[in-house]
Amino acid sequence: MNRQHEVVEKSRKQWSSEPAFIASMAAAAVGLGNLWRFPYIMGENGGGAFVVAYLVALVVVVLPIMILEVAAGRLSKGSTVGTYRQVGGFGAVYGWLVVLVTVAITSYYLVITGWTLGYTLDAMRGQLRVFEDFSGGYNSLWFFIVTTLLAALVLARGVSAIEKLSKILMPALVVIVVFLVYEASQTPGWGEAKDFFFQVDWARLWSGQLWGFAFGQAFYTLAIGQGYLATYGSFIPRKTHLPRACITVAGVETSIALLAGWMIFPFVFSFGMEPGQGSALAFETLPRVFEQLPGGGWLAILFFGLFFAAAFTSSLAGLKVIVAAVAEEFRLSNMAAVGLVAGVMLILGSASALSFTPLEWRIAGEPVLDVIDRVAGGDVIIFSGVTGAALLCWFIPPERIRTVLGTTNRWWEWRIYLVGRYLPLLVVLWIVIMFAVNQAGGSRQ
Repeated sequence: MNRQHEVVEKSRKQWSSEPAFIASMAAAAVGLGNLWRFPYIMGENGGGAFVVAYLVALVVVVLPIMILEVAAGRLSKGSTVGTYRQVGGFGAVYGWLVVLVTVAITSYYLVITGWTLGYTLDAMRGQLRVFEDFSGGYNSLWFFIVTTLLAALVLARGVSAIEKLSKILMPALVVIVVFLVYEASQTPGWGEAKDFFFQVDWARLWSGQLWGFAFGQAFYTLAIGQGYLATYGSFIPRKTHLPRACITVAGVETSIALLAGWMIFPFVFSFGMEPGQGSALAFETLPRVFEQLPGGGWLAILFFGLFFAAAFTSSLAGLKVIVAAVAEEFRLSNMAAVGLVAGVMLILGSASALSFTPLEWRIAGEPVLDVIDRVAGGDVIIFSGVTGAALLCWFIPPERIRTVLGTTNRWWEWRIYLVGRYLPLLVVLWIVIMFAVNQAGGSRQ
């Protein structure tokens, strides 16, 4: 228990104000979810229809749950497991389930972070390749191992320097992305990209699968149900206005995700590529882009270097959630917990890494990484986020949450508890309706 309070106090000193908390949280969260995952999920799910569903999910459901998780972490001042232990009963067991979800996501997240490292080194050598050529050998595995060991080294020595550096690097990344959006606007595919964003096939909004992906991406982007928010919530200063801080972070995250789409899809259409080509979309498109741009070699170094910084910082944040839980719950030293977690990551992540090597590890014909991302980064985190919100809202009295929201406006409390308590019932109702619709459609056929 003393070690837990020591860890929390040290972390809290890093974020002495609300702007510092917002900058730290945004810096840790801006990464692959925005720049890599959002465009490819959007490409596979109909463009504009997906954006509409995503924004609805974000504003109506995900934002209140985000505020709730941060508030619960602030109330507990402990790890993810400690946060859910507040609900009593099997709360601690559920807290470990959340940690396991983060383990699954981080295991393949480190693989993709390794890709960004490999692309950075290739750009520095002037040998940038499309993803098919990059993954022709065992680069995916080797760079995953290097990235994991590097992350373990940083966590063992402390991450404050990386977090402070990220606050400088993230604005630089945004500048590069905005510049690429401008370049994209000059391409022949800009008009087709605008249609892809703004021409909404409203009939697709009746698809349960589309809403599943939209909610999954919204939960993924804002790290719902993964322990990040509860952990960061335990670090923030007392006077922080939680709703305002969370809205700011959500706005930054969503803006960068949409910019990533505007950056990539004009080039996708200009090169005659398919928007629904899956997880390698950005890594197939951007090397071709930099090859065509004046000064593209230097721009590639800057972009992939900053892309790696964003992904690596997010990887550290995920690993911190796991390491904090392992260290506090098993009373291990930080070094021992880091070593244990790194070993688990190397074992689990290798399956995802090997799916993009000549071995081509597959599950039902699909790369292991894509399957884990679709399941753990979609259905599982939706279940985790919805269940966690229900536990917190049904078993923690509203007046306790009210004490840490940092606002006297009862509207936020009302909205949080309305979503947290009754969303699970709506989800069950939706599943029943979708099942009935599918059964009816099958009978007619």
